Amino acid sequence: MSALLSNSAPKVSVIIPTYKTADLIATCLDSVFAQVYTDFEAIVVNDGSPDTPELEKVLAPYRGRIVYLKQENQRAAAARNNAIRRSRGEFLALLDSDDSWLPNHLASQMQLFADDPSLDLVYANAALVGDPARQRTFMKECPSEGPATFESLIVKRCQIPVSTVVVRKKKFLETGFFDETMARCDDYDMWVRCSLHGAKIGYLRTVQARLFTGRPGSLGTSGARNLEAYCIILDKLRHTFPLSEAHRKVVDQRAAEVRALYLLEEGKCQLAERNFGKARELISEANRYMHRPTLSLAVLGLGIAPHAASAAMSFWRRVRSGVSA
Repeated sequence: MSALLSNSAPKVSVIIPTYKTADLIATCLDSVFAQVYTDFEAIVVNDGSPDTPELEKVLAPYRGRIVYLKQENQRAAAARNNAIRRSRGEFLALLDSDDSWLPNHLASQMQLFADDPSLDLVYANAALVGDPARQRTFMKECPSEGPATFESLIVKRCQIPVSTVVVRKKKFLETGFFDETMARCDDYDMWVRCSLHGAKIGYLRTVQARLFTGRPGSLGTSGARNLEAYCIILDKLRHTFPLSEAHRKVVDQRAAEVRALYLLEEGKCQLAERNFGKARELISEANRYMHRPTLSLAVLGLGIAPHAASAAMSFWRRVRSGVSA
């Protein structure tokens, strides 16, 4: 049995925000209560979900085994922070309500802390589910290479899937809570800040979770918006934190790269909406950093024959993504 609503504090607090996932949260919770490691409490936060009646019906069989909190809709960062304030564990294990764990996940992660007590945060690989045509893992799409440090997080040499993270609560509190002003990428912002506060980060390449990627409207579906959030995080680092000269150089260089990528994605969005003038302006500005011949041709084409250039760019994107014309 897990450490339920008893007087004894559990070792781990599992933090689960939920919003419009009534159809998925039972799978999530079943995976939590199937864990080999059982010294935990599970805290579910209803973030003002419009499907609350259906959600609470699904949660009814679990209510004796979870802490259930409700709040007005304030996004995932606020929901996680609310749960963390109520948590009793020495460690925090994060899990989104549309994802699930394999049975040995918590045991494997807690073993990492036992093997190396200097670790503050650990994560693992995960299977990406939702697209039956492709068998993918997180680390195949978003590699982790070498030590997970501030620099490797900034340049995305190491990338952390939130639903595999276990972190010492003490280090989390030293770092500060999730930034509730951020609509996206608040988890990435947290990992970077943890590293700045001296957190030692470790990871396993074994698949320990399933991340659901097929939900329409999920936060991971908009490349331009995620890049915009990335720009905001890098800008915050540059202007808020006392970075070393070496760290500032890495952040400044990455900020320029990401801004160019963001402008390019915004240009593509404008192109899809047939706003050719704005698309040409954004793509041209992005290419001042990228210096790509193909983008130079696209800018030229959008100036001379925008409809033909748009069709050519659309065709090229389909070819590169493996989709036939």
